Amino acid sequence: MIPPAPSRRTFLADLGLGFTGLALGAMLHRDGVARADAPPDGRPSLKPRAKSVIWIFLSGGYSHVETFDPKPALNKFAGKTFAETPYPDPLKSPLHDKRSRSVVAESINVRDKYPIVYPLQVGFKQYGHSGIEVCDWLPHVGSCVDDVAFVRSMYTTDNDHAAENQMHTGRHRLDEVQPSVGSWVHYGLGSLNDNLPQFVVLPGPTRPDTRPSIGSYYLGPKHTGVPLALGGDPLPYGKRGPDVLAEEQKNEYDLIGKLNGLAGVEYPHDEALRARIRAYELAYRMQMAVPEALNLNAETKETHALYGLDNPTTRVAGERCLAARRLVERGVRFVQLYPTAYGTWDSHQKLKENHAKQCGSIDKPVAGLLKDLKRRGLFGDVVVVFCTEFGRTPGLELRAGGKDGRDHHPHGFTVWLAGAGIQGGVVHGATDELGFHAVEPGHYVTDLHATVLHLLGLDLRRLEVPGRKRLEIDHGQVITGILT
Repeated sequence: MIPPAPSRRTFLADLGLGFTGLALGAMLHRDGVARADAPPDGRPSLKPRAKSVIWIFLSGGYSHVETFDPKPALNKFAGKTFAETPYPDPLKSPLHDKRSRSVVAESINVRDKYPIVYPLQVGFKQYGHSGIEVCDWLPHVGSCVDDVAFVRSMYTTDNDHAAENQMHTGRHRLDEVQPSVGSWVHYGLGSLNDNLPQFVVLPGPTRPDTRPSIGSYYLGPKHTGVPLALGGDPLPYGKRGPDVLAEEQKNEYDLIGKLNGLAGVEYPHDEALRARIRAYELAYRMQMAVPEALNLNAETKETHALYGLDNPTTRVAGERCLAARRLVERGVRFVQLYPTAYGTWDSHQKLKENHAKQCGSIDKPVAGLLKDLKRRGLFGDVVVVFCTEFGRTPGLELRAGGKDGRDHHPHGFTVWLAGAGIQGGVVHGATDELGFHAVEPGHYVTDLHATVLHLLGLDLRRLEVPGRKRLEIDHGQVITGILT
């Protein structure tokens, strides 16, 4: 049976949900269209310290003990078991099971339970007036420590790479999915620039099963992150065809607007219709605004060099970091930035070789971003978050005859923040002497969310959605010890 042809109004409305559906939230949010009952009004509930966020995520799990949390005891007791050191055996600590949730049978789950101490694979150096130690693979980031607050007591509960989603949603994969942190920002705040989406992802989720990291779920698709591409056309499905003149397209949009306007008179309470009208307007403006925002050629050679665009090793991460700066400079609220590909930090073997390479690819670009934000007067408006899904175990991974790698480690790891409202040159929290457990009180991932939202003037407890009761842990606790 052939389905009936869609009505004119249905056809025109659906036409607006292709490319424009990705960017719909920027207009829908501000105008209060199709949201839950009693939605936020776009105004902060607290005094905001920041306007935008650049959330840098390194997929795969970098080793905290080989980047930002040096543990000399690992060298001193290398080759011994945890039980043979003078410190409490972390495998017997009640924190181990308290903070662990495996999706496989405990009888076969050996993750993070390797007992032989593996020594540090890199040296450390003190930097800045604060004297904070950073590994020798990250000298450029090290030069910025006086602007950075390191949180060495993070933990999560998923010991596999679904922790990438957990880092952004706050939920273990065995639980109900929750909106990502960027979606909450989009939902809670109004637009700073109606010509650009307010939650941008560079260049996109690391692979299909990490889409929850930018998902909005029950907040609605309008709050989902909008992936933008670099190195080519950032809007491959959102530009006019080569045979269509700009004036012709403008006339087309005007006609669609008039037809939908007539339908709006007939159906004055059709919020979806009003939303689509505004989506057309946003789509038209984005055709010029997005390419301009991502035109890195408009920057000076000096700026290109600052981010490492003149070096093949650092070019990819450098382009993404520079694009993030250009977006927040133009009013984008939340930029989720992936400087490296899926799982590239996952060093089950050859940790030294892998981390040296990965650090070399992001060190200069990330430091360049911090320095560029400062010199352009944006450091007081933007929060930069640098994180991963978990650390690496202090023990030697023994699977498959392993001899030079570390397994996943959710029990304690390091993230850092810089920029608006953040104290520079501080270390907050710690792991134990062996770098295994985050010392109580550790910070679960939603504490990081709460801190970022607090700086933007948002309190997750005041963003409740009817029918969606969240757990207390979903709200998180602000990490006040790193705030100015």
